[in-house]
Amino acid sequence: MPSSSHYDAIIIGGGHNGLTCAAYLARAGRRVKVLEKRHVLGGAAVSEEVYPGFRYSVCSYVVSLLRPQIIRDLDLAKHGLEILPLECSFTPQLEGPGLVRWPDADKTRREIARLSKKDAELYPQFGRAMGRMSKWVKPIIDMVAPDPTSLNPFELGRLKGLADRMRGMSEAELMRFVKMMTMSSADFLDEWFESDQLKAPMACSGIIGTYLGVRSPGTAYVLLHHYMGEIDGAFRAWGFSKGGTGGISLAIANAAKAHGAEIETSAGVARVLLKGNRATGVVLEDGRELTAKTVVSGVDPHRTFMRLVGTEHLPTDLVEAVGRYRLRGSSGKVNVALDAIPDFTCRPWKGEGSGLHLRGDVAIAPSIAYLERAYDEAKYGRWSRRPYINVVFPTLTDPSLAPPGKHIMSCFVQYAPYQLESGPSSWPEHRDAFGKDVIDTLEEYMPDLRKHILHTQVLTPWDLEQEFGLTEGNIFHGELSLEQLFFLRPAAGWARYKTPVEALWMCGSGTHPGGGIMGAPGQLAAMRMLKEGVL
Repeated sequence: MPSSSHYDAIIIGGGHNGLTCAAYLARAGRRVKVLEKRHVLGGAAVSEEVYPGFRYSVCSYVVSLLRPQIIRDLDLAKHGLEILPLECSFTPQLEGPGLVRWPDADKTRREIARLSKKDAELYPQFGRAMGRMSKWVKPIIDMVAPDPTSLNPFELGRLKGLADRMRGMSEAELMRFVKMMTMSSADFLDEWFESDQLKAPMACSGIIGTYLGVRSPGTAYVLLHHYMGEIDGAFRAWGFSKGGTGGISLAIANAAKAHGAEIETSAGVARVLLKGNRATGVVLEDGRELTAKTVVSGVDPHRTFMRLVGTEHLPTDLVEAVGRYRLRGSSGKVNVALDAIPDFTCRPWKGEGSGLHLRGDVAIAPSIAYLERAYDEAKYGRWSRRPYINVVFPTLTDPSLAPPGKHIMSCFVQYAPYQLESGPSSWPEHRDAFGKDVIDTLEEYMPDLRKHILHTQVLTPWDLEQEFGLTEGNIFHGELSLEQLFFLRPAAGWARYKTPVEALWMCGSGTHPGGGIMGAPGQLAAMRMLKEGVL
């Protein structure tokens, strides 16, 4: 440790956004300290050897939205980042062969044509339409949210620029955009396709990380948010980080350290140190005090304002807004160590191009009705007995994650509501039952699954909150609903990373442009601080 404990910036939280913010500030020559509560960096983008020889992507497990300019600016490839393509999307069925969307467009068209010739013709058109829509929206991800109440000519110019982009849309594109902002993902897809087997897995992108169903208004935008994937210039691409998702966080951390940032783990922050209405540093859980010109929180808005600062130091309107801010965690994670890849009855893994259909994601989403029934249970405080599950076998692409011949199965599960009818704190006593229902559901499609299981890790929303600091277990630091996006995230008037406490800033997923492994909140917060000359 250096002799002086005073810094230009202290970053609370060593998640990928906090690390990104630190890297950009350090790159600009500022003295930066990152404090991470856990023993390992990454927040929810973390890899851990929970079971000997098996390295799980414990929480987040795929990458797509990581901004290409961050990869370039921080030279992340030099610091160890390697993204492996996620090639296919497979939806098994209990009857019939299921559906695979392949990297080969003609092969995908033939797959869909089995279900509907009309849908097979429309599918490429849908992809092009969504691609155009994404390109209209994507620049918003890479900009600080404008202030719609400001009369500053610069801010007015930015708002005019957004309006000009909208005017550049055709009438049909503009109507489609309005629909995406207001419709449900299922209803939006109904306007394009007729096959339920095709619509169901596509609709799932609209509910990930939300406490909404596929028929809930507003989920069409979430579908678009997940459709804006980009890896190394390849649009609509998704992939795995070599070495697990933690490889992304470690590459960013390495870049930050290369520019002089200090990073400390097992260093939880108890509260923000205040002098009047100004943040002057932090008090750690071990009693140490560190001071800085600025303090930057990478944790969610609720934890930042309600716990680290305290409501007595905040304006009433912000306290009320944060109290209304919706977190409502709705998902869990099940990580499994396997001695072999189990067989899907509808499509044995060695029978389809040496398992190519499993070198991507597998969606347990047989129909729209199935997904809506899963949501119905969650609405009343129960986890879904037959949930939507997104499964990946990352060891088929990256064998280094497990011993030779062994595999990992990573399962994102929805719905698992934080607010159980028996209360959130009852989750530990229901954890095993929840995990059993997940395995039971998968076993319907893979009858030999259980005999291959060596170890199972089950994470409920309660675990995500207690272990990873995600309030209510929300993986995006707040729902991606229309009233919590852009200049309203996390609250009207406070969507530009600055807070009402002087010298206290935010850089986590609870700020614009939201959740996912993108790094944009961290980058944009750092760039705004540097531009304003606050440090």
